Amino acid sequence: MAGKERQRISSAEIASFCNQIGLILEAGLPLYDGLESMCISVKGTKEEALYKAVFDGFNETGSLHSALKKEGSWPDYMTELIGIGEQTGQLEYVVKGLAVYYERESRLRSAITSAVTYPLVLGVLLVIIVLTMIWKVLPVFQRVLNSMGTELSGAGNAMIRVGSVLGWVVLAVVAIIVIAVIVVLILLRGSKRDQVLGLLRKIFPAVRKLDMKLNTSRVASVLSIMLSSGFPAQDAFSIMPSVLSNPEVEEKVKGIRAGLDSGKGFADAVSESGLFPGLNERMIRVGTMTGREDLVMKKIAEGYEEEVEDGISRLVSIIEPTLIAILAVVIGAILLTVMFPMIGILSNAV
Repeated sequence: MAGKERQRISSAEIASFCNQIGLILEAGLPLYDGLESMCISVKGTKEEALYKAVFDGFNETGSLHSALKKEGSWPDYMTELIGIGEQTGQLEYVVKGLAVYYERESRLRSAITSAVTYPLVLGVLLVIIVLTMIWKVLPVFQRVLNSMGTELSGAGNAMIRVGSVLGWVVLAVVAIIVIAVIVVLILLRGSKRDQVLGLLRKIFPAVRKLDMKLNTSRVASVLSIMLSSGFPAQDAFSIMPSVLSNPEVEEKVKGIRAGLDSGKGFADAVSESGLFPGLNERMIRVGTMTGREDLVMKKIAEGYEEEVEDGISRLVSIIEPTLIAILAVVIGAILLTVMFPMIGILSNAV
């Protein structure tokens, strides 16, 4: 929106908005009155200005799609789908489907945030502990050894230096990783999001696999919403790029739409794309034969969501013990490089 900073709206807030619109339409209330009540309910909160702008826009245009578009902060996918819902008289079904979609997005984003935050906190703690060891603890041990009045051997001095160097090396490596993660998280929230995601997909195969599943889940969710609301599959694939962030999935989606445009059946076009392999492909064929493609797509979306969450949990289960093991090894190595010379001095004294 020109002259106005675009406000960031979370998936949970979008889901709440869509749920409220759905309840208003289900109750048969005029949308104008419903939006006015929503504005009153959020008075004094951070959503007040956002809801008021939507209400004012609806008051001017009489269209929820136009109001959301004019405000400028809502996702393009959401606004376009609401526009189609208004044109076809299926707005209630559309907003209910959007609420389910953004609730799923919110759960996935929460899972990803938790997966990144916990290892990041462990990494910061590792940096602090190692820094404390080499900056405070090692000098204390060295002073203790010197106070014993016995000269350290060349091997003893070498071991202490090795412990100090090892600590600084590990500290530098972990600090670089922590800083890199923080920078990536910042960039993912900005205009460089697509480039950063592309780089992560190339470097980390696990990220590529999870991103594929996440975007495939989005495809299935959009299809479920559109098909359950009575829209042709071609319409769903025309707005699909606005919710996708994976070029591989985008290419497969383009292939499906090209197949549909050439006259192929839905199941055949999806099968040729390879987007939903194995059991999912067979489920789609059965859904097509029974006329329940929307339910099949909903099940597929839920299945991929569970796979993404499981994949994130497995990554965390690997990262957490790895960081703890590194911490234990580094601290143990630093202590041993000091304890061995001390044991040698005590043995000679005896």
